[in-house]
Amino acid sequence: MALAQPVVATASATPTTSTTTASTGSAAIAAPLMAALIAQAPTVDPQALGLALQARNCAVASGQARAEANLTLIDYSRPSTEPRLWVFDLTGQRVLYTEHVAHGRNTGHNMATSFSNVEGSYQSSLGLFATAESYVGSNGYSMRMDGLEAGVNDAARARAIVIHGAPYVNPEQAKRQGRLGRSLGCPALRQQVAREVIDTIKDGHLVFAYYPDQEWLASSRFLACPSSQMAAAGTTTRG
Repeated sequence: MALAQPVVATASATPTTSTTTASTGSAAIAAPLMAALIAQAPTVDPQALGLALQARNCAVASGQARAEANLTLIDYSRPSTEPRLWVFDLTGQRVLYTEHVAHGRNTGHNMATSFSNVEGSYQSSLGLFATAESYVGSNGYSMRMDGLEAGVNDAARARAIVIHGAPYVNPEQAKRQGRLGRSLGCPALRQQVAREVIDTIKDGHLVFAYYPDQEWLASSRFLACPSSQMAAAGTTTRG
């Protein structure tokens, strides 16, 4: 079966111009939850977090995620030299991890600019993923993911877009060379924390990979749920 064509974003995209569809459900996100998470992760972009929570609520409301699932946010609009992955325990309103994460070698240098759903592109993918099983492969202890957005990331499993540890995810070296090492499209982590993070988020949790790509923001079904559905899903978390 032919894979969908890539979703491509350019560096000119800006988060301040997100579509009405993408922002409609933001009011359904509980303000106390947002405040609690941002207090613990002050460098997180509130808009990216709001969209991640919005997508999570939609997935729960549509039966594609468990209400108690934790949420990992990857913000590809940030440079690779900065921490840009957060793992949130929504039930406990806690930030579990704040980490550096690599993007694909053809996604960009220090800044990500291009994304794809196509095998062999060596680019990262955007959108909402469900985490799946862990395994030991060529990159050591790793975790598979299933993309939930058709044409955007649903080829993730076939492309072996997985979370794993890698020696090139080295923040100190990144400072010297001006960027983190890059993967073949996987969101790779520091080897020192990869196993612990994977064991926290594997088997039915959620990963939301964000970038202010206007086409994706306008078309993602997880960012277009009715507010009533999202509000109902939001009541499953404290606050």
